[in-house]
Amino acid sequence: MSLTRRSFLATTAAAACAPAFLGATAKAGSKVPILGQGEYQYEAIHDWGELPRTIKYGNTHGVCEDSQGNIYIHHTVNATSENLDTVVVFDKDGKFVRSWGRQFKGGAHGLTIRKEGSDEFLYLCDYQHGIVTKRTLKGEEVFTLGYPAESDAYKPKDQVSVVPYRPTNVAIAPTGDVYVGDGYGSSFINQYDQKAEFIRTFGGLGKSDDQLDCPHGLWVDTRGETPVLVVADRGNSRLHRFTLQGKHVDFILGTSKMPCYFHERNGKVVIPDLLSKVVVLDGKNNVVASLGEGGYSKQDWSAARTQAFGKFTPGRFVCPHGACFDHEGNIFVVEWVESGRVTKLRRIT
Repeated sequence: MSLTRRSFLATTAAAACAPAFLGATAKAGSKVPILGQGEYQYEAIHDWGELPRTIKYGNTHGVCEDSQGNIYIHHTVNATSENLDTVVVFDKDGKFVRSWGRQFKGGAHGLTIRKEGSDEFLYLCDYQHGIVTKRTLKGEEVFTLGYPAESDAYKPKDQVSVVPYRPTNVAIAPTGDVYVGDGYGSSFINQYDQKAEFIRTFGGLGKSDDQLDCPHGLWVDTRGETPVLVVADRGNSRLHRFTLQGKHVDFILGTSKMPCYFHERNGKVVIPDLLSKVVVLDGKNNVVASLGEGGYSKQDWSAARTQAFGKFTPGRFVCPHGACFDHEGNIFVVEWVESGRVTKLRRIT
């Protein structure tokens, strides 16, 4: 995660704003923060989900919801955890359902869900082991993609060198094509068909129209007439749009400084920004909400992200890494902090 830390620390020194939130009274009488304003107000329920005693979160990296309302958390596993499973499943009320995926310990990262016919599948990225795997909701393997040796972009220059490959997230097109972002490796995007057969590679490290710097999250935007691939070009602080054939379309600027991921519901898009906030875009990609903005200095951030479980400041995000809407319009946020953090932003109607 050295790329993540370098990028984060270089940028956080300029941050200085404090979050604004109102106090609300929970059932137990304690104060809980309300984030946002107008039609975008949310009650922040931190440390959501009844985690079993045997499981202790590592960095919480991915989150998604299935059609039954179950919530899936992808985490790296804490060194003190008895159970090494990286995928933890809760029902809509936060009751523990099951866990699996101990083979992804240490590298559990991107988590995407997709309905295909009458079935649903999870696409998991493991940057440490260099794989992307398609699984059933209970963890059975469908296919696994390893090092993209078929791509000319990954051909070594000599017999001893290796082109780095550390995949972070995927997106799936309506055709079933799978796009893999090599965010922590060489900043390429590798495209495969629905049978996991290689199609092409595009991108690569840089700042120009056809390049990327840490393509951390991906999303196929189908809201318009022609679907486009949107990339969280995190190192370049921009959203980068491509055709589904990998040709540059344009940039969307000014939404977030370190965008990590996307999730769309009813035309709205939620983006976790590693720089301590979560933003919501409308159908025209305008920011309509900025939630939980922490504004940490370099020193404060360094201390905050290593705090013990349950010790984070209410109403402030530290390192939002993944986020998704649920079917009711609430937002789940997971953070890149050493003890893990899951927050449910309950929409106030």
